[in-house]
Amino acid sequence: MLRSLVRLQRHFGNVLSPGQMCPRSQQFRFAPNYSSATAERKRFYQDVSLSQGEGGLYEINLDQRKLKTPGGKLFTVPNEALAIAVATEWDAQRDTLKFYTMHLSTLCNTALDNPTQRNKEQMISAALKFLETDTVCYRVDEPQGLVELQKNEWDPVLHWMENRYNVTIGSSSSILGPEIPEATKDTFQQHLHSYNFWSLTGLEYVITQLKSVVLSMGMIDRHLTVEQAVLLSRLEEEYQIEHWGNVEWAHDYDMYELRARTAAGALFVHLTSESSTVKRKLMQN
Repeated sequence: MLRSLVRLQRHFGNVLSPGQMCPRSQQFRFAPNYSSATAERKRFYQDVSLSQGEGGLYEINLDQRKLKTPGGKLFTVPNEALAIAVATEWDAQRDTLKFYTMHLSTLCNTALDNPTQRNKEQMISAALKFLETDTVCYRVDEPQGLVELQKNEWDPVLHWMENRYNVTIGSSSSILGPEIPEATKDTFQQHLHSYNFWSLTGLEYVITQLKSVVLSMGMIDRHLTVEQAVLLSRLEEEYQIEHWGNVEWAHDYDMYELRARTAAGALFVHLTSESSTVKRKLMQN
């Protein structure tokens, strides 16, 4: 397990480090909060280990007790790489369990319990709604400096997206935003159907963080790094900070938090994608 963990850290860097870690999982009988848990609890276990159960699914063990979801289900994940990543989150906790830093565990809980009882079609529909209000599609008329910044930074990503998927998206300074062609929506709907339920859970999480389908797909397709995607999603805010200043420490904290959540979501997508080569490369000797 240790060698596999080292491989994960080599590929994804700070995503698995204690300071910027992923999910905030709820343990045995914690309140079933899937997205905003801020509670802390004293660490009650010494060792974290993995075991393989029925159907080849992997389980997380805290000492001799099996981890469960907030809904009371046995916590199981589909492959060893994801299990190692989740176990790393639990093992990285010190004297106090900080559930709000455990994004991968939270995403697993959400996929397992499905608290909103949605199917793939509903998840795809929710994700595509963000395309109609995509961050990079809404432009300003002024000030001119921000107009030019949006054009120079967002247009290349938008054009890449249109060429990559052979679609038309466009941008607009109208409060109504651009009118997305039905053919574009159909193309993305078909593409999203290639993802399984777990991967869609992660992708929707990333889209929600960045408020952009374009930036999310650019990152998942590795056209953008996590840092680039986050910075582009905050372009207007960064422009305002450059001109008016910011509250000391607060800006950096928000930036690192968004990076951690976005990186965790991207990692989750790759580790749960059936066609992903990432987990095979991570686990190979």
